[in-house]
Amino acid sequence: MTTSWGEFALTRFPEDPRDLLRAWDAADEYLLRHLAGTAGDPADPAEPVDLSGTVAVVGDRWGALATVLASRRSASDHPLVQITDSYLGQQATRANLRRSGAGPDAVRLLSTRDTPPERIDVLLVRVPKSLALLEDQLHRLAPHVHAGTVVVGTGMVTEIHTSTLKLFERILGPTRTSLAAKKARLILCTPDPALARPGSPWPRSYELPSGSGAGTGLTVANHAGIFCAERLDIGTRFLLRNLPHSRGPERIVDLGCGNGVLGTAVAVGNPEAEVLFVDESHQAVASAEATFRANARSSALARFIVGDGLADVPAGSVDLVLNNPPFHTHQATTDATAWRMFAGSCDALRPGGELWVIGNRHLGYHVKLRRLFGNCEVVASDPKFVILRAVKN
Repeated sequence: MTTSWGEFALTRFPEDPRDLLRAWDAADEYLLRHLAGTAGDPADPAEPVDLSGTVAVVGDRWGALATVLASRRSASDHPLVQITDSYLGQQATRANLRRSGAGPDAVRLLSTRDTPPERIDVLLVRVPKSLALLEDQLHRLAPHVHAGTVVVGTGMVTEIHTSTLKLFERILGPTRTSLAAKKARLILCTPDPALARPGSPWPRSYELPSGSGAGTGLTVANHAGIFCAERLDIGTRFLLRNLPHSRGPERIVDLGCGNGVLGTAVAVGNPEAEVLFVDESHQAVASAEATFRANARSSALARFIVGDGLADVPAGSVDLVLNNPPFHTHQATTDATAWRMFAGSCDALRPGGELWVIGNRHLGYHVKLRRLFGNCEVVASDPKFVILRAVKN
């Protein structure tokens, strides 16, 4: 990545030499040019932004912004803080900081569940895909900015909508946008400390209606940014209607757990089971824990893991994995995440253990599962979804 402050070798996490997707895009580049005073927008004064105060970088996808800005810091500067919902994004940031030669303390890494810095002098926001997550984060950050805080958002033009700008305007203060450059745009906001802010409307919860299979009657909790946070998605509902029967002290994983409704339904049906809820999203794991606590017995066993799939789960230790894998990473469509989830499941399962996967019919997951497990059968299907079962030999 070439910037006004030098060139940086950046990678996604986990690093894969076959992966052609970059760890940055034009929106990151545009924001960095703005900070350096070289954006070239007639409506944007070509003056560098003072970065010596406390700088908070929110939603930095693979650490590109934090890595470049860390190179500009001196020992006398205030902290540089990254706030992200993504465990993989945090790991990518650590890797990219090492590659750039930055020390381990160059950036303070916080999750979206952590308390923001007491005072923020420069707030940089990479607009997330989820408008709800943006709303929640702006509410959490608003008390920590002041009238002199420089607030700049960035995203591709397809990511910045009128609703995006209204959130900045309503929660932080007057907002305008820059000209577009390489299909990217900046959001320029002037904080107004006098604004009345009612607070974040998140988390939210709802009860699953009849017809939801093993999930009927469960209370589902959702923090901002969770997939289908307002209602149960139809794929998960279909899997709930066809969940495998669990009995006895089995060890079960809800992999890519989201709000944890699958694992919770299993725990309610089998109180002897130990359920591991795993997701790379801090918001998701917090939601899964809230869903589990609202429904399961106090004696039920559960663990909640924010991490890289099943990387930290001992091999051969799991009886059943339930998985509804994503097929997007930010704006890119890819099966890389699903493939890694399947491979991790194969390692974690004991002989005879089972992986149950739900996905859109057109994704062809059965091909990958047969390559990994040597077998795959269709448990149930409808015109849109298919539930697949693979057994560890």
